[in-house]
Amino acid sequence: MTPVAGLDITVDVGAATPPYEQIRSQIAAYVDAGLLAEGARLPTMRALAADLGVATGTVARAYAELEAAGLVASRRRTGTVVTGGRPSAPARDRLQRQADDLAVQARTAGVDGEAVLAMVRAALLRAGVR
Repeated sequence: MTPVAGLDITVDVGAATPPYEQIRSQIAAYVDAGLLAEGARLPTMRALAADLGVATGTVARAYAELEAAGLVASRRRTGTVVTGGRPSAPARDRLQRQADDLAVQARTAGVDGEAVLAMVRAALLRAGVR
């Protein structure tokens, strides 16, 4: 565990979820909850990797995914900072309802969660959303 702007990030290397995704999802959740405000600085990739006991590339991938989602920006002089680039509450609510509908449709069709996630990731890439 390591404090990130006063928050704890943990990685379970034995979990089925890849370490980069564990890091990404925890930081994204903190941004969503407003616990990491716009302008908050994240630790350097090397520092966070050392604190978590993972490779620097693992943290780099998590940060790259956060940047692609518009949550952070990496800048040469200031490092990686939170941009707060989340959609509005109504847009999030609409997307959440659509995600819930997709989950129900997947269950009804007998499609497993990993297959659905792969389809959604591919659709996002086709739409230019990283």
